[in-house]
This record gives sequence, C-alpha cells and structure tokens, in this order.
Amino acid sequence: MSDHHQVKMTTMNYDKDRPKAENPLKVMDLSLRDGHQSLFATRGRTEDMIPVAGLMDEVGFWAVEVWGGATFDTMHRFLNEDPWERIRTLKRYFKKTPLSMLLRGQNLVGYRNYADDVAKAFVERAIENGMDVFRTFDALNDFRNFETVVSVIKKYDKHFQGTICYSLTEPRLGGEVYNVEYYVNKARELEDMGADTICIKDMAGLAAPYDIFDVIRALKETVKAPIHFHSHFTAGLAPMSHLKAVEAGVDIIDTCLSPYAYRTSHPAVEPLVMALLGTNRDTGIDINKLVEIRDILERDVMPKYRRFLNEPTMSLIDINVLLHQTPGGMLSNLFNQLKEMDALDKLGDVYKELPRVRKDLGSIPLVTPTSQIVGVQTVNNVLFDKDGERYTRITDQVKDLCFGLYGKTTKPINPEVQKKALAGYPRGETPFTGRPAEILEPELEKAREEIGDLAVDMDDLLIYALYPVTGKKFLKWKYGLEEPPESVRAISLEQAKQLERLAAKARTGQVVEKTDKHEIPEKSETFRKFHVFVDNEYFEVGVDESGDSPVISYIQQAAARLGAAPAQPAAVPAAAQTPVAAAPAEPVSVTRPAASQTKEEEKTAPAAPAPAAQDTDGTPLLAPMPGMIVKYTKNVGDEVAEGETVVILEAMKMENALPSPASGKIKSINFGSGDSVPKDAVLCVIG
Repeated sequence: MSDHHQVKMTTMNYDKDRPKAENPLKVMDLSLRDGHQSLFATRGRTEDMIPVAGLMDEVGFWAVEVWGGATFDTMHRFLNEDPWERIRTLKRYFKKTPLSMLLRGQNLVGYRNYADDVAKAFVERAIENGMDVFRTFDALNDFRNFETVVSVIKKYDKHFQGTICYSLTEPRLGGEVYNVEYYVNKARELEDMGADTICIKDMAGLAAPYDIFDVIRALKETVKAPIHFHSHFTAGLAPMSHLKAVEAGVDIIDTCLSPYAYRTSHPAVEPLVMALLGTNRDTGIDINKLVEIRDILERDVMPKYRRFLNEPTMSLIDINVLLHQTPGGMLSNLFNQLKEMDALDKLGDVYKELPRVRKDLGSIPLVTPTSQIVGVQTVNNVLFDKDGERYTRITDQVKDLCFGLYGKTTKPINPEVQKKALAGYPRGETPFTGRPAEILEPELEKAREEIGDLAVDMDDLLIYALYPVTGKKFLKWKYGLEEPPESVRAISLEQAKQLERLAAKARTGQVVEKTDKHEIPEKSETFRKFHVFVDNEYFEVGVDESGDSPVISYIQQAAARLGAAPAQPAAVPAAAQTPVAAAPAEPVSVTRPAASQTKEEEKTAPAAPAPAAQDTDGTPLLAPMPGMIVKYTKNVGDEVAEGETVVILEAMKMENALPSPASGKIKSINFGSGDSVPKDAVLCVIG
C-alpha cells in the first residue's frame, strides 16, 4: 500500500472521527489574488472579499495570497481603490491566517526594476500595512534582484519565500537549459540567502507530473527549507502534478476555492482535500467550511464578475500551452493586441516567431515582465519586419534587457540582436553585468518633488513613484480633485444579473430598443452605462437601479461589427474630440501596463476615437497599434529630425519609442499623457 494510505480508513463522522495526519500537507489559498487575476482580469473588489474573509480565516490555510502581482496596478487604475487599504482591511478579518503577497523582486509590483530607495520603502510600507509572507521572484531567476527587498523582509522578521520560476525549452524537463540540476542549484542560492521556504512557480502550467516529482524529490534531498509548489491549471496537468509533488514530499501546495479555480487559474482546493482524506498527508481542512464559503461566492459574488470571463472555447484546458509554452495571460495579451490591430490572421506567425525571439533573448523564463517583453517584440517582428530584416522596431524594454537592466539571462543573448538593440542606447552600447539596480539613481525625492502636496503620505508617494501617469490620476480621484469615470465604479449584484439577462436575450435576438419615451423615467444617481459584447455584436446598455430591479433606460446596438473595427459608444465626450495643442507635461520615465492586463490581463473599454489634428498641413505620425500615451518627447513648435523619437506609446505593458516620419517642426500634438489611443490615431503632425 502507498505511504499515503497508512492511516486506517474507517467509517467516520467527518468532523469528529477524522484522525490527524502524520505529515499534513499545508495549503495556501490564492483566490483573493491569483485566482481573480487569472480568471477575471484582477477585477476582484475588496468589498466582495469581505463576506468570506472571516470564514476563510477559520479554514486553517497556511497563508492566503491577497496582494501583489497585478492587484496594485488594477486597483488604482480600474477599480478606484487604494491598494494599501486592501491590506489594512483584510488584516482585520484574517486574524489567524498570515497574509501573503507576490513580490516581483526589484520590479516590486511593476514592470521594470525600481531604484533601491523605492524598493526599500515599498517593502517597509507593505509590512507596516499588514503583510506577512513575501513570495519573491525574479523573471530571469537572477537573485541579485532580491538583495534589496530581502534585506528589509529579514530586518522586520517577516517570511521570505524564495521563488524559482519554472520554465522549459523542451517539451519535457531536461536539455541543456532547464533540468533538475538547474533547479537544485537555484534552490541552493535561495537557501544561502536565508529563504524561509522555497517555491517552484510554474506560471504556465507546464510541469508534468513525473518531472515535478523528480524536481521536488531532488530539492528535498538538497535543501532544508520547506518546499512549496505553485502551478496553473491551464494545460490540465496541475492536479496530477500536485499529487506527484505530494508523493515526492512537497510541504505546501497552492490552490483556489472552486469558484476561482480551473481554466488559466489553479486547481481547486476541495478535490485535493478529499483526495488526501485519511492519508498521512491529510490537510486537516474541513470540507464543510469550504462548501459554505463556496456557496456564498457563487450566490453573492461571482455573478458580478462573469462578464470578465473570456471563454472562446468550451474546453477548460488549453493544450496548446504545452506546444508554445506561453502563459495564459501572455497568450490573451497577444490575441487581444492582434485583434485590435486587425491582424488576427498573423497569430500563427506569432506562434512561430515567439520561440525564436525567446532564444535570441537568452531563453528566458516567460513570466511578468519577460513574457510581455518577448510577446510584444514578437508581435513587432511579425507586423513590422520587411525584406528579410528582423528586429526593425525594438521596444525600449528589449533594449534594457540587452543592456542588462533586468539582470543576467539564462543563456547569452544573440550578439547580433544585442548589438542592434544597443545602437545609440542612452546608457552606452556595452552591456552592463552588475546588479541592475546599482546603476539606477534614487527616485523617491524626485517623485516627491513632482507630485507635491497631492501625495499626503508615503503610501500615496509610492503609488505615484510606481505608476506616475495613472497613479497621479488616481490620487486626484482619491482627494476629490477629479471625478472618477463611470467605468471604475462598482457594479451591484442586481446590475450584474440584469446584464446577464440582457446578454442572454441578445444571443437569441430578443433585444429591442425601447422607443416609448413617455415610459422612460428620469435618470437617477445610480444610472450606469455598460458595454455588452455578445459574439460579434456590441451593445451599449443604460441601466438604472430602482427598487427591486434595475430599469433599462435604453439599449443601443452598435453599427460596427466586432473584429472590423473597435466598437465605440455613440456619444463621445467633447473633451475626447478636442486636440491637445498645449505643450505636453514634463516627461516622466515610466513603464506602464497597457490596456490589457493579466488574464493577468486587463479588458478595457474601447479607446476614444482619434481627434482630428488641428493642423493637417504636414506629415502625421500615426499610432501603429492601440495603446496609451506615456509621454511626448517634443513640444509644439520644436524642430525634429526624421527618425527622432517623438512619442512613447505603451502597448501590452511595454513602451514603444515612435520615430518622426519626417523632418520639420511639430505643428500639433493631439493627445496627452495617459490618453488611450486606437490604431492609426494621429498622434501629432510634423510640418
């Protein structure tokens, strides 16, 4: 009989007669962070976590992951929530269970390495606000990027979980790059750094059961720290890999509550609890408590987020991930970007080019931000390379990677690509080999000067330092200097159910515009507009909550078919139609996420139509792809040479320096920092 069935199974009352396991498996719950990040575009609101937080605290989880990753970005930008307040709020409910966060090493919760002063202040504030466990990873597995943050974690006696990003270059574990020896050596490095636990983070769900068995067993034989295994369900392997990891002696497993599980998320906790029931690895978790929590989520919470689910297929798994090894969030980013650029027919070419780009860039693991770096450059190569020349449009992040600002790559970067990327690079054309943050100037004081009194405390200042464009916008919302847009307001359960009913009617062709004006009541303060997407149709729906159920004020079907062009609401605010002719704001160096975010990926309302240029007598600079304006490097009236950078446009979390198409003078600038623009928008005119 297997070692895991040594406890005698008897007919038992589940609550009273259950024997204690010899070596119980510990479980960390990811529902309140990676679960909704993976399935619902990180849109989970704090108010929808509170109904189950107290119950989750009674379950006996080793920890609950509630913060980090994409939550910081999404909360301030799409939910109008202060990210720091979420920690403080949940800490009041989780009185026994430690709170855990995903920390991207020197990237913190952003997409580039931040200076040491920012990194230290960020971790200190996370601790002061209530964080206990820091799952710390680096996209390149370059642990030099841990040094600054770990020093603070250790100083305050918090839990440092050293994390190794699991990656492959072959269909299975092995080869000259990612093999058992690679992971053992990385684990030794982490133990030398003082890791309290060591996590294998399988972000794409690539770990096959027998491969992870070999890795976990080797780690248990090599290091003393407890071993933690994290794997996404994407390819369907994770539940089997979980069991093999348990057999190999893994100490902690990551799961989600069932409403937040499966697809690109993680295996559910409930089947794991039942699978190990009565064995020497029995979790000790009461399935009845899990069912109680599940029922509350299904009834009162999940209907609000169903509209964010992206379910293009009936299958719960994506077997393709085993072929192209692309994490689910990265894949949805690529798909959405190509769709917005009317280039979905190039998806096959992107799949073929992606492994070539990854190899050129040092066979790096694919996880935020390297997944975006590889993905965006791949799309650029497919769409913009001509006449056999490759890398004609290189993103700033690829240039930074080639210089060494992200750290040491797994294998050497293709020297030809590196030379091309560093031609004219501001920091020099010779790659840097030291710890990346060593060459970054302190940032906090500069940020303090820029934001001024708008940042009331260090938490505010860090929001701005990490995200200057959208962080400043959020602080204006927070302190009543600007009215938050309708899109960031919370949706009620009744509104969500009404939208579901409307979508169901639309699918059967039953939606009809209401034309009797006399029956339409006055709009109340709760009036909301929603965009409903059903198959290839787009509807703009006005919903007003009144009494027991919302009142439908109008339903307008868009003339445009999705896929032909981004659908737009019928009425566009006048401000969105007026070109910005004034000088742009003082340039700020920033890496910002684009409109799509993790399944880590964000789904946003369509960008406002491009404004007409004030002066069309000249050469327009068109947006080559949808994105967000980070900054203009020139002002109206400035001279510019052909090929000189004029605009920094962010797409898919990466920055693209757009060159001037002609020499001349900047005659008009049509957008401002933070504006979202569609493909072919006239960004400026050179005359």
